[in-house]
Amino acid sequence: MTANITWIFLFIATPQSRAQFYHQQPKLVREGGFLWSWLTETLTFLTIVLRNKERMTHMKVLTHKQELCTGCRECELACSRAYFKTDDRNYSAIRIVENNRTYKARMCNQCGECINMCTANAIYRDRFDVVRIDKKKCVGCLGCVGFCTDMVMFYADDLDVPFKCIACNICTKACPEGALEVLVSQVKEN
Repeated sequence: MTANITWIFLFIATPQSRAQFYHQQPKLVREGGFLWSWLTETLTFLTIVLRNKERMTHMKVLTHKQELCTGCRECELACSRAYFKTDDRNYSAIRIVENNRTYKARMCNQCGECINMCTANAIYRDRFDVVRIDKKKCVGCLGCVGFCTDMVMFYADDLDVPFKCIACNICTKACPEGALEVLVSQVKEN
């Protein structure tokens, strides 16, 4: 079995490796047979898979379980306290909206649509695929706030730059009902 795995890696690696493989295994190559047929088919398949393999990355997203939410808004307070040292919910990157006695959380889903529209190149993805705003690069035009179709890019009059959810987990710890959760999943990178 180890020899088969070695052959697979030699075959895929480089043309020189393939030549070395043929040179070291003349009897197998000349006689052919089932093993040779299986090996070439397997190697062809593996070559295609490895050459077309898409890079995987981890994506961090805040999720809301609407059925558990009671509308206490502790998440909003925790967010505004953590980032702006205030109890004003207008400084929270998560907003709880009531509709017919049900509560829905509005927060960034990390879609990244705002990245390409930022003329200052201040919006980017971090290593967890979370969309972030570089405060040093941001010019405060608020184009991203107007562009966001989900209306989850927020601003305050006394701030120079907009703000948004970065899936930091602070609100999840503050939620007494466990209605918020940060999920980390593997996704294909384009």
